[in-house]
Amino acid sequence: MTGAGRTTPVAVDGRPGTRQPNLPVARGTLSAYLLEHLATPPHPLKAPPAPACASWASDDLQLALYVCYELHYRSFAGVDEGWEWHPDLLRFRAELEVVFERGVRAVVAAGAPLRPRAADDVEHQLWSLASGGKGPSLSAYVAAQATLEQVRELAVHRSAYQLKEADPHTWAIPRLAGGAKAAMVEIQADEYGGGREAEMHASLFAVTMAELGLDNSYGAYLDWLPGFTLATVNLISLFGLHRRLRGALVGHLAIFEMTSVVSMGRYSAALARLGVGEAGRRFYDVHVLADAHHEHVAAHDMAGRLAVDEPALVADILFGAMAVTAVEARFTSAILDRWARNEPSLLRGIEVPSP
Repeated sequence: MTGAGRTTPVAVDGRPGTRQPNLPVARGTLSAYLLEHLATPPHPLKAPPAPACASWASDDLQLALYVCYELHYRSFAGVDEGWEWHPDLLRFRAELEVVFERGVRAVVAAGAPLRPRAADDVEHQLWSLASGGKGPSLSAYVAAQATLEQVRELAVHRSAYQLKEADPHTWAIPRLAGGAKAAMVEIQADEYGGGREAEMHASLFAVTMAELGLDNSYGAYLDWLPGFTLATVNLISLFGLHRRLRGALVGHLAIFEMTSVVSMGRYSAALARLGVGEAGRRFYDVHVLADAHHEHVAAHDMAGRLAVDEPALVADILFGAMAVTAVEARFTSAILDRWARNEPSLLRGIEVPSP
């Protein structure tokens, strides 16, 4: 990083590493119950609290659900592997998921629903959704006026997904067939750098974090992330872990790819404005180039083909697309509201080493 004051990165080679993160600090009854049990060997779970009493968007529920899902990714230091498929824990997770999915569906239903005339209309509807944003633009704000501190905050927010970029979507591959499957494989292969570790998008984001003076270790900032951030990642995990929601996962990925080019270009411009060098911007620049192609593959070859091959999934594809739009809109509004009040958007302050 030049001009903005280079700091000593945690991982100088830009790799997020293989260590497991520590268990986070509880934020309420649900997460406290879960974390207390995960700190011990697997055993029967008795008298769990009722997730139905919590708001779907609460920090407590979102953290508890995130921790449950994370057992299927890297898990946590000191947590017994037997918890991943523990039947009592899966029942508890399922109750959390009911509250979360119901809440997201209610938010989507409150918006203007997309009603395709036929399966072959899905692609058109996705493009309409991708280009029809009416709310504030986080990327436009960042490009024009974000401070270096705010850019660092945003990188911390996004680290929950970007350091495992593509992994939740990859769960759909064995659940698809034909052209839709081939299209998703094409997209995901690029996300994983074509098999080159240094080119994986997660690796590139780790470099960006290092250039910003942030800890790029996987899961390092979990205690910093509010519920509205965790919800953006939990949504993908929810879709990815359930075969019944494979259509929603495809719709989610399609919107990710179809809305990436402009926003990634703006983030790169913001880093350049703040003096961040080419290495720190490369994550965004690679997305601008790749997603200019991916957006068409995602819309036509993946989502459009799946709709034609499996018409019963049309509503799910559109739900997934609308769900990511709604959850990301909440994320954007929450961050911009805090910045407008000159407040940090994270739950804790970021300590950046001196140059």
